[in-house]
Amino acid sequence: LLIPLLLLVVPASGMVYSRCELARVLQNAGMNGYWGYSLGNWLCMSYYESGYNTQAIDHDSNGSTDYGIFQINSYWWCYDGTPGGKNACNIRCSQERGLDSPSVIHAVRCVIAKIATVLSWLSYNVPLMRQRNGGLSNYIVGCEA
Repeated sequence: LLIPLLLLVVPASGMVYSRCELARVLQNAGMNGYWGYSLGNWLCMSYYESGYNTQAIDHDSNGSTDYGIFQINSYWWCYDGTPGGKNACNIRCSQERGLDSPSVIHAVRCVIAKIATVLSWLSYNVPLMRQRNGGLSNYIVGCEA
């Protein structure tokens, strides 16, 4: 009886959010306006980082790994055993793989607080990001966040 219950739990821990689902989650977590960044900023960034996929993983050339919807890096921000990793946010990288975990929002807030900008994320460094898809406000059009 326990095994079928575990099978039901595992797939639910990771998901690909719709744009409006993620807007609601981020709004409820108090991210709209956090450090001056709107929901549109967070939605655009997470779309280009992971496609709103909580299970997204990217391996970097330096041996570190980026995890989850916001691609939190294992060298700088979370712990996964990466040699020399800093774990500046004091969390395990495995916790980054589901937005239902408070550690995901904690990690994003930690990164922003430590560097005071979203420029740590490569998607934010892409020229004209704010004009993608008609501007950041278009990321929340049709969503009642």
